[in-house]
Amino acid sequence: MDTIHIRALAKINLGLDVTGVREDGYHLVKMIMQTIDLYDWVTITKTDDDDIHLTTNLNYLPTDEHNIAYQAAALLKRDFPRIGGLMIDIYKCIPVAAGMAGGSTNAAAVLFGLNKLYSLGLSKGRLMEYGLMLGADVPYCLLRGTALAEGIGEKLTRLEPMPDCFILIAKPPMSVSTKMVYEALDANKELIHPPIDVQLEALKEGNLGKLVSNMGNVLETVTIPLYPQIQTLKDRMYAGGAIASMMSGSGPTVFGIFDDEAKAYAMKEQIRSSGLARQVYVTKPFNVSRGQMSEQQQEERS
Repeated sequence: MDTIHIRALAKINLGLDVTGVREDGYHLVKMIMQTIDLYDWVTITKTDDDDIHLTTNLNYLPTDEHNIAYQAAALLKRDFPRIGGLMIDIYKCIPVAAGMAGGSTNAAAVLFGLNKLYSLGLSKGRLMEYGLMLGADVPYCLLRGTALAEGIGEKLTRLEPMPDCFILIAKPPMSVSTKMVYEALDANKELIHPPIDVQLEALKEGNLGKLVSNMGNVLETVTIPLYPQIQTLKDRMYAGGAIASMMSGSGPTVFGIFDDEAKAYAMKEQIRSSGLARQVYVTKPFNVSRGQMSEQQQEERS
């Protein structure tokens, strides 16, 4: 096998709370992560040289050591000399700088792909340890599904799968600095902490209504005043029949939860025609425990 193709799936946060700050400046979080069926394609091909080459379909993304997917390849090459030259091509569909772990999931795909391509024999747990060296979201992007993330995001507990629904994703035409949002959060004393524990109960019960009615993202306190378009998108989704709507991560992506497919697609067209968002998708939750995609199906080989 000389080439491997991997689907690198995006995530949303169904609940996001910040519970403190460590001495090293990292924020402690408690959040419910959910993989969705929106993905980038990551293709890794062996080459005859010993270098890492990276390409993407977006000309403004770095293709050197400033790209976290490149860093993932370099990390494994450091520890496994048998890994030779590589061509990594990333076809991006996940919005960039959008609070959806687009970079982290590409890095996770590279770790997963190299483990398969070179038969390294690394367990998922060991891959997640490598992932943590790259970023707090990378271990979750290897785990996938519905999970509780604690600590700085590295302490993961698999949860009961999110009930079926339709998820409308809308990325407005701007980017948000995660670093800036967390710094501003530290200065904000009026935080509304979401009821994460109630959401955990809802997942155990398989109760979609209870789950989404208790969604909350403490980072909205910072991001929405700076970017009111986020609130406009949320309001538009509610008006179009969403049973819940929230910003994902540090933003600016907004997602809406729909229990009616027709309403989700109608709202997609309304948002796209309004110009409120450049990238608009309707998707569904991706859940490993439902067998939507086994580990063997995570890659397509050629």
